[in-house]
Amino acid sequence: MRKLIVYNIYKMNKIERLVDFVSKRFGDKQQKQVEKAVELARSLIGNTKRYDGGDFTEHAVGVALIVAEEIGLRLDSILASLLHDVSRMGLLKYDDVEIEFGVTVREVLKGMNSISKVETNTDSKQTEFFKELIVSLSSNPRVILIKLADRLEVMRSLEIFPPEKRVKKSWETLHIYSQIAHKLGLYNLKSELEDLSLRNLEPDDYKEIERKIIETEEERDNFIVKFIEPIKNNLDKKGIKCSAKGRTKSIYSIWRKMQKQKVAFEDVYDVFAVRFVLDAPIDEEKSLCWYTYSVVTDFNNPNPNRLRDWVSIPKSNGYESLHTTVVTKEGRWVEVQIRTQRMDEMAECGIAAHWRYKGVKEEANEDSKEWLEKLRNVIDSVDVKDGGIKFTGDIEQTNREIFVFTPNGDLKKLPKGSTILDFAYDIHTNLGNTCVGGRINHKNATIREEIKSGDLVEILTSKNQIPRRDWLNIVQTSKARSRIKAFLRDQETKDSMIGREELERKLKNWKLNIDLEESTNYLCKIYKIKSVADVYNMIAINELDILDIKNELVKYLDIKSGKVEDVSRNEEKQVKKTKKPSDDTLIIGDDLDGMQYKMAKCCNPIFGDKVFGFVTVLSGITIHRYDCPNGKRLLEQYPYRIIEAHWQGEATETSIARIGITSEDIMGLEYNIKEILKTLSVELRGISTDYSKGGVESVVTIAVNNRSAIDSVVYLLKQISGIKKVLVYK
Repeated sequence: MRKLIVYNIYKMNKIERLVDFVSKRFGDKQQKQVEKAVELARSLIGNTKRYDGGDFTEHAVGVALIVAEEIGLRLDSILASLLHDVSRMGLLKYDDVEIEFGVTVREVLKGMNSISKVETNTDSKQTEFFKELIVSLSSNPRVILIKLADRLEVMRSLEIFPPEKRVKKSWETLHIYSQIAHKLGLYNLKSELEDLSLRNLEPDDYKEIERKIIETEEERDNFIVKFIEPIKNNLDKKGIKCSAKGRTKSIYSIWRKMQKQKVAFEDVYDVFAVRFVLDAPIDEEKSLCWYTYSVVTDFNNPNPNRLRDWVSIPKSNGYESLHTTVVTKEGRWVEVQIRTQRMDEMAECGIAAHWRYKGVKEEANEDSKEWLEKLRNVIDSVDVKDGGIKFTGDIEQTNREIFVFTPNGDLKKLPKGSTILDFAYDIHTNLGNTCVGGRINHKNATIREEIKSGDLVEILTSKNQIPRRDWLNIVQTSKARSRIKAFLRDQETKDSMIGREELERKLKNWKLNIDLEESTNYLCKIYKIKSVADVYNMIAINELDILDIKNELVKYLDIKSGKVEDVSRNEEKQVKKTKKPSDDTLIIGDDLDGMQYKMAKCCNPIFGDKVFGFVTVLSGITIHRYDCPNGKRLLEQYPYRIIEAHWQGEATETSIARIGITSEDIMGLEYNIKEILKTLSVELRGISTDYSKGGVESVVTIAVNNRSAIDSVVYLLKQISGIKKVLVYK
């Protein structure tokens, strides 16, 4: 009764063919699985119709028939073919598929749905990328084979589609799917896809060639018989068993020759070909092939430029055959192939990788080639009696590349593991230099986010963004790395020039008796800086305070002239004889007569911190926090130079504070920080970020006038989702 329901719903010819095929090839249990899949697809798809008003499940059944009858796949692939449309439409969940039909069907559907999301464009430069992308999405070998069957069924029904759809699908088929079929050794499928594509892309040319082939069919058949007969008779007399057959080239192949050679149909000299297949022992193959060649050329004149000897030296992919083109006494050209049964089986099955030497450019990704070869070998090794191609497991892909879409549909090829930042630099250097993040499949992502094959990626930029050195830890591509390094080098060069000009100008203003070279060499020594260029860079970016430099140079000149002793010797003497300068307390904010003090840069004390004063040799009093690491050392080693200090009244001066943030890689973190500071009316002086495997380390430098302002900033920062730790640097 179940069968009757199925047959009444669908066109009996297609569904009966499929059910009958599965029943005979696999058995009753498998037949019931197919019926269940068909019923499920029909119930889920409802009243959805094809363009001609036909039942939408006709397409699925048609694909399943091609998969089963023409490609030779087994039950899992047939079931996936039947369920693909409802799965692609989101009507069927993967978990439900696994429960009803198994994990293999689930994985095949996931792969097919990934390919279905790929939107190709008609840019011929992108076709290789699209082919590689489709292969890269086919981790399960059944996926690419079912997709080829799916496309073939569409092309066979192309007349039901609107004109613009017909053109687009024909272009995709000709430039992408037919060539994948060619690579897999599915030559009949490949030729049909090409002809169907040409019929829609160049309908007038197609009809004209088809008409001429039909008109000349009888005459051509007679000619081929006449061509073969004397050669075969000669071989028979010598006791050489041989079969011979003639064939007309596909309409697409003829059309391509007409276009390439710019000739008419009548002038294509090898419209048809003849193949001689010898029954020969393996140790006599070469000699018998060459003997047959001599017989062919006894009756016809060969074109020496068209001789291809892949019998003496087989092609690297294993292909073996003799090819030549001869002209008959009537002046007609014929392509001749000579091979043995073993060679013919190898070539026809696809093991010889015919696609590598004819019709397909050597531009494919090496990973795709390797994977396709593995898949083709599985196809070649199938035993028809076994009921179809049986996969014992997935054919693992070792993809080292990914293929990613731009918003306008272009496809970019990048190494596996590439990030948003790599993608930005691949498009344009300026886009990379100003990248602040992006969107992957319309979802926000940081510059560190890894992208995958098939992703649609959009880049977000800011005119205030510039490359940072830590970006070198993010990018994977040599292009991005070289662009970042180039920018950093240019920036360092500019900074070095700015810093040099700044120091030269200050030395003139200070009127110190020291030249630029001597001063920079001394600064390298006391600050432990590797090079003079680094000194200039640090001056330019304010890592070296210009007033500190002046004080150090003045001190250096005083020591040099003998006005003061060396600091270290002076301090050793003072340890023995100097007492604490004063028992008075320093009130920070008082206008003390002749008393100069400044805040220490190592701890940046601000109003409210517990502080003390340290009497320096040349620079007056420096204010340190008690918990400052340098301050602790000073308290221990130079207690005689310590002076107690307190703040006066309310804060009146602006101080610099540095806040450290440990967080996850959060999209828009910098924006959130700026918004918090704006709310609190706190001035931002700078943000630096360091990316590591464990997360993100940021340092925010702000200008504040009291401790409570810092506490407020810290509190609000801790409320941001994704921030793990906030601390104030001392």
